[in-house]
Amino acid sequence: MSRAWILLKKTFSLSLVFNALLTVACAVSILGGFYWFYQNWQPFSPYLINGNLFWIVIAAAVLNIFPSALLGRALKTGRFLFHHYFYGFLVLFAAMIYVVTLTSASLLTIFLVDNTSVTVNIGRFFILGGFTLVLDDLPDVHKTVDSALNRLKLKAKNGGKIISLAQLLTGAVSFYVFLAVFLGMAQNPQWVTLANLILIGSIFITCVTSFLFAKRSVWQKLKT
Repeated sequence: MSRAWILLKKTFSLSLVFNALLTVACAVSILGGFYWFYQNWQPFSPYLINGNLFWIVIAAAVLNIFPSALLGRALKTGRFLFHHYFYGFLVLFAAMIYVVTLTSASLLTIFLVDNTSVTVNIGRFFILGGFTLVLDDLPDVHKTVDSALNRLKLKAKNGGKIISLAQLLTGAVSFYVFLAVFLGMAQNPQWVTLANLILIGSIFITCVTSFLFAKRSVWQKLKT
């Protein structure tokens, strides 16, 4: 039972990292349309006051990645043949080959283009999944990486109060973005698409996670 519980907690940790990356990908897609693809487009107007707020959503998601991964790194899950960053790189490589050879999307702009085809979304999913495994196990990639991360961890702990405040504020803005998009979808049924449902779902998890991490002062309790 204890082994099953450890694996469940590890899966939860990985899912939070994946959600943070998914939030970033969704926000980048919106910002791509806002800046480059659709002239004078104001996403989710008039419910959202400005599309630039998705930059803050990205910041909230990025701040969530490290403490989310930290939840899993404290667990002794063991490994099968290799550290799981190896499988992450393997998934990333396979996903990139898939995107290049079997989809019409460019690998460099796959998260920017407005393409909701199944093949492209499969590529996006596995790219994010690969990054999730790599980021979760990043300190084990090389001693130099581990040393650099430890130095960053020390700096983060020293500025823990400021980072916690930033996490709280970006989480609050993300919650506003979630409410704005949710209200827009409620008032405009044509906005109820799979992409928008994934968007609000990932942002909601991101903002709730931000609040929980800020409340628990995780940045001030880092072990260095």
